Amino acid sequence: MIFCRGLGMEEEKKLSSVAKRFVPSPIQQLSLLAQQCDAINLAEGFPDFPAPLTLKNAAVSAINSDFNQYRHVQGICDELAKIVKKTHGLDVNPLTDIAICCGQTEAFAAAVFSVINPGDEVIIFDPSFDTYASVLSIAGGIPVYVALDPPKWTLDPNKLLKSFTDRTKAIVLNSPHNPTGKVFSKVELDTIARACCANDCLAITDEVYEYITFGDAKHVSLASVPGMCGRTIITSSLSKTFSVTGWRIGWAIAPAFIASAMRNIHVRITDSAPAPFQEAALIALRSPPEYFESLRQDYESKRDFILKLLANIGFQVQFEPQGSFFLFAELPKSCTLTDVDCVEELIKRAGVVAVPGCGFFQTNSSREKRIEEDCSYQNRYIRFAFCKSNATLTSAAQKLNEANFEFLKMN
Repeated sequence: MIFCRGLGMEEEKKLSSVAKRFVPSPIQQLSLLAQQCDAINLAEGFPDFPAPLTLKNAAVSAINSDFNQYRHVQGICDELAKIVKKTHGLDVNPLTDIAICCGQTEAFAAAVFSVINPGDEVIIFDPSFDTYASVLSIAGGIPVYVALDPPKWTLDPNKLLKSFTDRTKAIVLNSPHNPTGKVFSKVELDTIARACCANDCLAITDEVYEYITFGDAKHVSLASVPGMCGRTIITSSLSKTFSVTGWRIGWAIAPAFIASAMRNIHVRITDSAPAPFQEAALIALRSPPEYFESLRQDYESKRDFILKLLANIGFQVQFEPQGSFFLFAELPKSCTLTDVDCVEELIKRAGVVAVPGCGFFQTNSSREKRIEEDCSYQNRYIRFAFCKSNATLTSAAQKLNEANFEFLKMN
């Protein structure tokens, strides 16, 4: 599953030290493999169904109205300020406290570049989306990983408190969580908030799945927890909530001095988020409550479908996703293959592509190698994305049910 050739010595000399640290994203490689093999892509987290028609029409109208040049749409900031006031009780000045960026990824990067100096330590919960550590690496920061405890991916307060040092500058929180589907509880958020306040630590949150939660689980922004409003940078985007991952409209909500720094960085990297899609974002952000409830119900139905499917073919599912659109399924104890081996078998036997879980675990790269911790579970999970059409999920189910997966069956 390696698609790029190695660099020659002369080529490598021309690259920066930062560039040499990065290789092609395994998730994107797997998506490419899905295309090459005409396989069903349950690897990459993008919807394969249409975006809402009203949004598409708004984007087309904006293009035809010549909103096609550099642009900052203040109306987005105004709408976001209203939303976070209503949803989280946060008082945000739309003129000073918001930065519009090219997707959540750029917003996260601008946040890191605004507050992290070389040598600063940043706490990241493990498993995690690898973009966080990659961006931190560019800034010269040092990731310190705190392992969440399987199978329910709970946060151990003692592990968290021990991870702080006098060099800790920030903590990264992604909730609802990729890859596990965990929604951090109020108790866990209080623990994180107390630790941040006690250590004068900032928090950078990734809240892109904020509207996709299931059952009794509800998203609570860390910024709304007492003591955290003035030390939290919220990042989010249109991508997941409105099924427009290619539009690249994201934002950060932060204390004014940080938001100002982020806007200055954004202008020097990309200058402007796509103008017509900013116009369309106004329509999206004004969506009625019924839209968000319908979105939640649709994804909950897809979650239940894939839960049953994977359990039927032999995966262990000890933790039902509480949010996001990913399922982190465990290989049964009787299976002697690794997650990477199993993903290859899924492709060969069923034409279905998923992501080996090992790519989300970074514990052994942490500041202190915690030899006493059992990390054997880190190659026992596979991430499936269920943000797909019902037709795609039904086709995947047919292929998986017809394939021979005896190696997954429990003894």
